[in-house]
Amino acid sequence: MPEFATPYSVKRSERKLTNEELIRAIRFSIAGEYEAIQLYEEIAETIDNEEAKRLLNEIAGDERVHAGNLHYLLNLISPEDARGHKEGVEEAEKVIKGEKE
Repeated sequence: MPEFATPYSVKRSERKLTNEELIRAIRFSIAGEYEAIQLYEEIAETIDNEEAKRLLNEIAGDERVHAGNLHYLLNLISPEDARGHKEGVEEAEKVIKGEKE
């Protein structure tokens, strides 16, 4: 399987990814988007430059959209992940409503 720790290893692969490898790559990419959001927001919170702060917060918002796109793709290609996400939402709703502890 290609190594997803660097952005270049997939390009050097001499074969196409299997569906399972694609699923793992998408999961890794989702994590990367959330890591980027955290980084941009942390930087924005620690600076006084208002222009930079606005732009960093805008970029963080873009990363949220990317994460949403990737979640959609993951649910599309992985029925197991889609089921897990659906079950998680249903369980969270019950806990919030006090129907489950």
